[in-house]
Amino acid sequence: MTKDYKTITKDISEYTAELRKSVPDAMNSFYALSKAATADGALDKKTKEFIALAIGVTQRCDGCIGFHAKALKSLGATREEIAEVLAMCVYMGGGPALMYAADTLRAYDQFSE
Repeated sequence: MTKDYKTITKDISEYTAELRKSVPDAMNSFYALSKAATADGALDKKTKEFIALAIGVTQRCDGCIGFHAKALKSLGATREEIAEVLAMCVYMGGGPALMYAADTLRAYDQFSE
């Protein structure tokens, strides 16, 4: 089964918007945390996105993979950088991480089109 990460992120965005209408305080707090956590600090935003992508891969989260691959593409990450992060995911997460690492390259390529 081939996953379409553009569709996955679009669909999730539609329903997170619905959640934001239903529980605005909780969702606004989540987005404030996201903004603060990913802001440049001792680590730059791109490095933090690599970390988020790695966590998404090892936690097997298609939405996380899609959103962070998209963010990394917009931050100028190269396919080679993504591949090195994925090698670390496979090293730390074994076979299941390998399956999601392969899909992550697919996500990056889809956002590169």
